[in-house]
Amino acid sequence: MALTSVSTFTHPPNDVGPYSYVPTEWICILFLVLYSISTILHLGQALKFRLWWMIPTATLAGILEIIGWSARLWSSQNPRLLTPFEMQLVGTVVAPTPLVAANFIILGRIINQVGPQYCRLTPKIYTIIFCCFDVACLIVQALGGATAARAVSQGTDAATGANIMLGGIAAQLFAIVVYVTLASEYFLRLKFNAPFRQVDESHLSEKGQGAVSKNLRILIYAMSFCTLCIFIRSVYRTVELAGGWFGPVITTQRYFDWLDGGMVTLAIYTLNFFHPGIWLNKSVSTVRDDEEQVAHEEEEEAAI
Repeated sequence: MALTSVSTFTHPPNDVGPYSYVPTEWICILFLVLYSISTILHLGQALKFRLWWMIPTATLAGILEIIGWSARLWSSQNPRLLTPFEMQLVGTVVAPTPLVAANFIILGRIINQVGPQYCRLTPKIYTIIFCCFDVACLIVQALGGATAARAVSQGTDAATGANIMLGGIAAQLFAIVVYVTLASEYFLRLKFNAPFRQVDESHLSEKGQGAVSKNLRILIYAMSFCTLCIFIRSVYRTVELAGGWFGPVITTQRYFDWLDGGMVTLAIYTLNFFHPGIWLNKSVSTVRDDEEQVAHEEEEEAAI
C-alpha cells in the first residue's frame, strides 16, 4: 500500500505549518490532562496489584500519549516549528501499540483461568506470539516515525517514513483481526463445550462455563470494547497515512481528535475502570466461593 501522492514539506499547500492547521490549544490540554490522570492511575494500579507487565504496556502507552499531546500543545503556540510536530508524530503513532499488548496478555490470563482446552493455542504460546508480533510492529512504527521526522527536519520527502509507519500500523491491524478471530473462536467453543484437547475439567460445570463468573464476563465485554476502540483508531491511521501528508484526512484536525485521541482515551480508561488486577481477582474469588458452596452442600447431603 504505497503513498502515491505525498508532498514534501518544502512546499506545503499553505503557510500554517506542517499540520496544515493549528492544533486547538484547549483540546490539547484536555487530552494531556486525561492521559496524565490515566497514566498515574495505571502506574498505581500496577504497583498495588503487582501486575508488573502493566507498566511496559498500559502505563507506557499513557506516557507516549502524554509526550505526543504535549508536543501538539507546543505546536498550538508555535505551529510552524518542526520539532514538536516530529515529537507528536512519533508519540501518537506508537503509543497505542503497548496498549494492544496489554489486551493480548489479559486475554491469555482469562484463557488460562477459564480453560485452555478451548483455545487453539496454549495461553503461553498465544501470549508470546502476539506480544512478539506487537513488539515488531512497535519497532517498525518507531522506525517509520523517526525516518519521517528526520526527512521533515531536513526538508526532504517524508514518503519513505510514512510508508514504513503505514506498514507497521497495517500489520498491527492484521494482528488485531487475528486476535479477535481466535478470541471469538475460543468463546464460542467455550459456550458450546467443544474443546480442542482434553484436560482436567473438574472446575468446569456441565456446560463448560463454570469458571466464567459474572465479573469475568464484564471484563471480557470491557476488553471487547477496548479492542474495538483501538481497531477504529488503527483503521483511521491507515487511511490517514495512505492519503498522503497533505491529504484530506491528515489535514483535518477533528478526524485526529475524535478517531485517534478519542478512541485511545476510551481504550486506556477502559483498562483503568476494568483493571485485570480487580476483575480477574474478583472472578477467581467468585469461582472459589461457588466451589466451596457446592462442596459444603455435598457434605450436608452426605451427612443426611
